[in-house]
Amino acid sequence: MIVTRLADLDGTDRDVRSENWRSRRLVLAKEGVGFSFHETTMYAGTETEMWYANHFEAVYCVGGTGLLENRETGEIHEISDGTMYLLDGNEKHTMRPTTDLRLICTFNPPVTGREVHDENGVYPLIKEEEAAV
Repeated sequence: MIVTRLADLDGTDRDVRSENWRSRRLVLAKEGVGFSFHETTMYAGTETEMWYANHFEAVYCVGGTGLLENRETGEIHEISDGTMYLLDGNEKHTMRPTTDLRLICTFNPPVTGREVHDENGVYPLIKEEEAAV
C-alpha cells in the first residue's frame, strides 16, 4: 500500500512546473499499476495547447473554471467543478483557464514524470526502464 500526501510532493521531482501550470504526480509508471495520477493546477489567463498522441487521459475538475477547445472539431466546452473530460481519441486540445483550474488527471499508459511537452504539445512515450537509464 502507498499513502501519499500532496504537500509531501512539494519541491520534489514529482512537483513539475511550467509558466502555465503546476502538476504534482502522485502515481507514476514506476509504481507499476498501469496508470499515472496527477493533481494539476492550470493558471488563470493562460493558454496551453496539448496533444497526447501516445496517451489516453481522463481529467476531473475539482475547482475553478475554464474553456476546453477540441482543436480537431472546433467545439468549446466549459470546464468547472464536477466536470470530467476524457481524451479517448488522442484529440488535440487547448485549455484556457478563466480562473485557476484544479484538475485531477489520469494517464494510460502511465507517465514517468520526466516527460516534457514537445513543440506540438505531445508527451513522448517513455517506458520506466528507459527513464532509469
